[in-house]
Parts: sequence; C-alpha cells; structure tokens
Amino acid sequence: MIIDRIANMLKRLVSNYFTLTGYTVAQEEIDAEVKRGVSFRGTNIVVLIFAIFIASLGLNTNSTAVIIGAMLISPLMGPIIGIGFGLGVQNFRLVHSSARNLAIAAGISVAASTVFFMISPVGEGHSELLARTSPTIYDVLIALFGGGAGIVGIASRSKGNVLPGVAIATALMPPLCTAGFGLATLQMQYFFGALYLFVINSIFIALATFIGVKAMKYTPIAVVDAAWNRRVRRIIYTIVALTILPSIYLTYNMISMNRFKLAADRFVTQEFRFAATHVLSKNATKSDGERRIDVTLIGRILPADSLHVAMSSRLQYYGLEGVKLNIVQGESPVFSGPTQTTTATDIYRIAQEALAERQHVVDSLEARLATTSRNDTIALQLSREVRALFPQVVSIAVSRSVFGSSGSERSDTVNVALLRYAGVLNGVGRQRLRDFLAARLKEPDIVLIDVTKDITLGHDAQADNDVAPKEPQL
Repeated sequence: MIIDRIANMLKRLVSNYFTLTGYTVAQEEIDAEVKRGVSFRGTNIVVLIFAIFIASLGLNTNSTAVIIGAMLISPLMGPIIGIGFGLGVQNFRLVHSSARNLAIAAGISVAASTVFFMISPVGEGHSELLARTSPTIYDVLIALFGGGAGIVGIASRSKGNVLPGVAIATALMPPLCTAGFGLATLQMQYFFGALYLFVINSIFIALATFIGVKAMKYTPIAVVDAAWNRRVRRIIYTIVALTILPSIYLTYNMISMNRFKLAADRFVTQEFRFAATHVLSKNATKSDGERRIDVTLIGRILPADSLHVAMSSRLQYYGLEGVKLNIVQGESPVFSGPTQTTTATDIYRIAQEALAERQHVVDSLEARLATTSRNDTIALQLSREVRALFPQVVSIAVSRSVFGSSGSERSDTVNVALLRYAGVLNGVGRQRLRDFLAARLKEPDIVLIDVTKDITLGHDAQADNDVAPKEPQL
C-alpha cells in the first residue's frame, strides 16, 4: 500500500535524524555531573554571591549586557536540573538535596539583593526590572523548552554551549534580584511578581528535565510500586497546574491590554486629523476595570464640547465601546502627569510640521499677491506694445476672474483682458491680439472683453469670444 510505504519512509526518516542512540553519554556520567551542579559549597556559593551583585548592578543601571553576564556565571541551574533528573530516575535523595540547596541559594540571592538595593541610591524601577514582574504563559514555554534543551545538552557527548544559552533564555538570577528590589523599596507587587517568575522557571525547567529523562529511558535507581509512581505523578501535575494557571490569567490581561492600546493608537491616528491642531501625545491605560484614553492636542483650540462628542461617537468603530476619552488642549505643550510620554523630539517635530504648513500658506498668498501686482503694473507696458501692433486698441487692462455656475459647485478661473477700441478690429485681428496676449502673459487662454462703451453709465460691455458671429453680452 502506498500509505504504508509513506508511513514507513517517514518513520525511518524520523528514526535516522532524531534518534539519540550513540550521541549521549552513559547514565553514570550524567548522574555525576548533575550531582556536582547540585552542591552549593565552596566555589559555587562564592560565584553565586558575585552573580547576585552583578545582576543587581545590571538591574540598577538598566544594562542588558551586565544582566546577561550574571546569568552566565550563576550556578542556579544545577539544583533545578537535579530536581528533574532525580524525579526521572527516582533518586529522591537527590531530589531532596537539590530542593534544599535551591531554596538556600534563592534565599541568599534575595537577601543579598535586598541589602544591595537598600544601600543603592537608585530607587527607580527601570525596564529590565519591570520586565521581571509580570510573567506570562510565554515565560512558561521558555522555561519548558529551555529545560528540555538543558537535559539534552547534559546528556550529549558534544556538550556545546547549550547550558549557557539555557541560563540566558530562562533568566533565573534577575527575578531573584528583582524580588530583592521589591523588598528593599517596599513594593510588594515587584516582589511577588518576580518571585512567581522564578518559581515558573524552576518548576518548568525541572518538568522538562523529568520528561527528557523519561524520554531517554534512563534506568531508575530505586524500585517503587505503581501506587507510589502514580502519587508522585499526581503531585507533579498538581504543582504544574497550580503554577501555570496564574500565568494564563496574566497572559490574557497582557493580550487584552495590547489589543486595547493598538485600537486606541489606530483611533487617535485616524480620527484626530486637523488642519491647525496636532496630537502632542496619546496614552491608553486600564485601571480598576476602567479603560481610558488621554489625548493632548497642541495648536488651534477646538470647541471642547463638540470635539468630545464627535470623537466619543467614533469610539465604537474601533471596538472601544465604554472607553473614557479625555482630551486636553492648549496653545503650548501641556503635561498632565507622570504618564506623559512626550519628548522634546516630538515637540520639535510637531513645531516643524506647523511651521511648514504655515510657510505653505505664506507661499500661496505671496504667489497670489505677485500675480495681482503683475496685473496692476503690466497694463501700462502692455498698452504701449498693443497700441504699436494694434492701433485700433486705445487701452487695455488685465485681470483674473473666477466664474461660478448656479447649477454646480464647480468654478472656473479665466484670464480676462478688458479693451477699449478706437476703431473696428475684425475677427482675424482679434485672434492675433489674443495669441499675442497669451504669449506675452504666458497664459494658455485669454478672454477679450470690449468695454469701449461707458460701463459706469450702465451700458453693456461686449465679450469677444469668437464662438458666434454675434458677440455675447457680459
């Protein structure tokens, strides 16, 4: 059967590329390496203390490079791997020793970082600190995959750089230092949030190690009955479930907040478009179940009540029903609180845009003024030239007029030459005059109007458009 042959081919492919046989070291070697990492005496405890202060300095100065360095030298990964490995091979003495050493190391880390941040003059939470206070389901997945890579790296003959990469990805030391910062500054939301992230990393690295040991079919060192095995598995699954549930809730809140901010940004960008008024800043927040959008405008003051009603009615089209909208206006930048994110660059950019817009208006007005001035001064010069070429023309005036139609909103701009004749100018002569004026004034079309009669006495002036034999009345 074709299906059977395809299945066998895929099976051989997976077996050839994903088999670990021949690529892993003996169980005794792994066991010895894990036990060395579990111990927290001598050099391990000294390195841990140095790693604590390096991580604390990195968080204090908001330096990612320093924090990465602390993760690389931190020995916290050893006891966590020991817990997972001990559970996998049913070495409960190793599990107990690893858990005890992990608790001691975590306690020392929190205590040392608390002392550091109590002494440090910097008491402000930077982005690297805040990033460790709101764990989500993504942190769970990072720890799970990181733990899986860690146990495979330990079992591998080639070793490579797996464990340092896992230490950086899972970030065990920074959450403990952030917890110490929370205690030192009495900000308990930092303490509990960072401590929860450390618990997530520890449990799911250990879980991935346990699964890896079972998948590689390492031999248990102790024989236990089936009932004991089931009890251990229930305990593990219960701890995993209790650990993961809060992260799911926090992930939901994070995704919901991100969607709200994206919708708010799209709403402000698309709706707050005004000729002489610009958005100086926008901020979307959520507190105690209330969603709020603060918008600060700079430039021409708009009617506050009408603006608020108009903008509030548009919220529903962006999925922002029930959101409270707060609009602040001012001729100059207005700063409404610590959540203001406007920078000098933003203000400079907005000022430049406003200046460019005003310069465009000035240039347009100057162009119109130049055209009007030219029409006012060119008549005398044109009259001499026209009189030399067309003796029948006594005087000439040039203007630009806008004609509107009563049946349409469309308007037409027409270049008009007002002429007084001393004699008859036939059709050919009028066409030559029109061509001359078009070339002289650099205008594509000129309408000639005969004003020989005294129009101030209510007499009609005749327009010369050469469309019909009889000239139409103006």
